[in-house]
Amino acid sequence: MKRLTEDNAARYTTVLILLTFIVRLFIAAYTGLGIGEAYYFRGAVHLEWSYFDQPPLFFWLSGLSIKLFGLTNLGLRFPAVLLFAGTSALLFLITRRLFTAKAGFWAVAVMNLSAVFTVAIACWFQPDAPLLFFWLASVYFIVELLFGQATSDTAGIRSSRRTWLLWILIGVCLGLATLSKYHVLFIFAGAFMFFATNKSQRHWLWHPGPYLAILITIIFAFPVLWWNYNNNWASFVFQGSRAGTGSKFQLHFDWFFRSIGGQALWLLPWIWFPTVRQLVKSMLHSKTSQIYSFFFWFSVLPIVFFTVVTLWADLQYHFHWQAPGYMMLFIPLGFAVDQAFTTDVNRTRLTRRWISFSTYFTVITIGVLTLHMTTGFWQWYGPKWIVNHFHGDKVDPTIQGIDYDDIGTRFAKEGWTANPRLFAGSTRWWLTGKVDWALKGQKQVISFTNDPRNTAFLVDPKSVLGYDAVIIAQDQPQSVKDDVTPYFDSVSQLPDIAVMRNGRDELHLQVYYCKNFHQAKQARPDMPLFRQLNGLPPFGK
Repeated sequence: MKRLTEDNAARYTTVLILLTFIVRLFIAAYTGLGIGEAYYFRGAVHLEWSYFDQPPLFFWLSGLSIKLFGLTNLGLRFPAVLLFAGTSALLFLITRRLFTAKAGFWAVAVMNLSAVFTVAIACWFQPDAPLLFFWLASVYFIVELLFGQATSDTAGIRSSRRTWLLWILIGVCLGLATLSKYHVLFIFAGAFMFFATNKSQRHWLWHPGPYLAILITIIFAFPVLWWNYNNNWASFVFQGSRAGTGSKFQLHFDWFFRSIGGQALWLLPWIWFPTVRQLVKSMLHSKTSQIYSFFFWFSVLPIVFFTVVTLWADLQYHFHWQAPGYMMLFIPLGFAVDQAFTTDVNRTRLTRRWISFSTYFTVITIGVLTLHMTTGFWQWYGPKWIVNHFHGDKVDPTIQGIDYDDIGTRFAKEGWTANPRLFAGSTRWWLTGKVDWALKGQKQVISFTNDPRNTAFLVDPKSVLGYDAVIIAQDQPQSVKDDVTPYFDSVSQLPDIAVMRNGRDELHLQVYYCKNFHQAKQARPDMPLFRQLNGLPPFGK
């Protein structure tokens, strides 16, 4: 590789994006769907205005993709892989505009080396890929508006056609981001804080442009608003409740520090630390540099909000919710890396070693974990041993990343797939998704739980009254007794399904054959299923 220069940085960035795109195509095609992806699957084949726990765009995109590429892992994931390549390109363009082309290359390189971005966001069937793409697309046009003008004539800029066109494009991109995930609120807040705290940009607060962009965004958000209006605002209530305090307010510093540690681990600690350093640097320089002020306000809000809220709300392991904020910080970090290579020899050597170590670690780790996920070769002191040693769970957690095809095999062998008066189900929303994907949507699938999430809206339980069912569980006998048995005349346990990986028995799922589905005799208003069979909406009044 020739020395990186301003002239060849764009070419090198293009090569990097193409190479990582091809690698991700293979990862997307040959690794199984995780529990979240499998759970989302039915939404891609059952298109709606919107959905219970996410806006609809990534469902719509994958719905189109599987029509083009078939009902496969790659078919579901292709939009994410393609959009992340676009996100990398936008990151380069923004960084080149504000700093240098070399800084743009390093920004893209570092983002592709960070754990949560390089696979989870870039490969998986999740709403984050379209969110980050349209987030950066809107930022690109905002940067063009604020920093791309060839004149300092404020009056001329405010009235020009270019300005109006950019505000329209910003509104369109923000609208598409709104159809991806609710994080778009942080862009609005960040933009207005940037305008308010920078005197030379304050004139935008009384320009019609920002409010036109908001209006366009609201128009684009109509599917989300319409679906929620017709479903008791269930999605907004669900997402809002995640930031709530529960029945009693109490501070949980363990959740707070778990969040910080999780973010560091998700980005990789040696990438997280210099990224946070850029956040601090942006804050310190925000009063003297509009560019650093811009990055501070467009990054700090999602990072701080989703971290601070863990003091009272258990967000569990959703450490990727801060991702848009960190993505913005890769831009000044790319510039910092570029600067490090042009200063003293010791700093250049240290930065080169940091880049080399990060590259080797990410490539080797992804390679080993992907190979283990598909083959299960790592049996000595591997993931299964680690989890068993610290948590007492004897199941290898990477088994969640393979498809439970043995469920489909069992259904076909028993003749259940061909039985038109039989449906499938489970006692947990995440296992319901794995069952659904294993059967490729050939059967209606119902979650027998008080937390069915999206599945409650995609299957009408009244349509299968009187049918038999095969319920799949994973070591949940009490849930079967409490939440399944009351809805059937009889429930009989059958031999387990062994989930195999590379010929090795990795996991056992319990199988229950249930006859004659009906409304439960005892009232269960806590279960959406019970409410639906009474003609009520699954959630709300």
